[in-house]
Amino acid sequence: MCGLNLGFIVIMIGLVVETEIGESMRFELESGKTKCIAEDIKANAMTVGKYSIVNPSEGQPFPDSHKLVVRVSSSKGNNYHLGDQVDSGTFAFTAAESGDYTTCFWANKHNPPVKMTIDFDWKSGVAAKDWSKVAKKGQVDTMEIELKKLYDTVAAIHEEMFYLREREEEMQELNKETNSKMATLSFFSLLLCLSVAGLQIWHLKSFFERKKLL
Repeated sequence: MCGLNLGFIVIMIGLVVETEIGESMRFELESGKTKCIAEDIKANAMTVGKYSIVNPSEGQPFPDSHKLVVRVSSSKGNNYHLGDQVDSGTFAFTAAESGDYTTCFWANKHNPPVKMTIDFDWKSGVAAKDWSKVAKKGQVDTMEIELKKLYDTVAAIHEEMFYLREREEEMQELNKETNSKMATLSFFSLLLCLSVAGLQIWHLKSFFERKKLL
């Protein structure tokens, strides 16, 4: 039984490690253009990001055309990071409120237009924690670190379930309000149609009476 439990833990640890290991997002951005990337983050969750322009001429200074303006903001318009005329940068903060956080990249105008390749890595929650510092501070072995990762991942999943349930309740409430408004609008639309039809009948009846056709 202990052997089965240990095997299960090892399998779960492997899944957690595999889930947390990821490559940076890479995309192209043409000069004068904008690209925004959104991430749904819960309140009080840690998030870290790192971005950099890929140098088209390795070992050489960046061309003047390869500069960015980068801004990270919340759905309520609060700014958490601003990089002005940079070729790389990092940001880290704890989300003050739940919702979509957006990272926008603006490329400078250049004639003729050029394309830049950008590497971007954005992690939130458990994935954003620096586990190397945890291991160094606590002087724990690999198994304990992996179990700690597993525990934090399960806790994050538990919090995520409650967060999704709250979002679902909000969406259900919004659907109810929308359905109520649509029902009211449909009623008034029907009432308006019946009123117009009644006026048309009255107008035609009056017309035929004047012409002595009725």
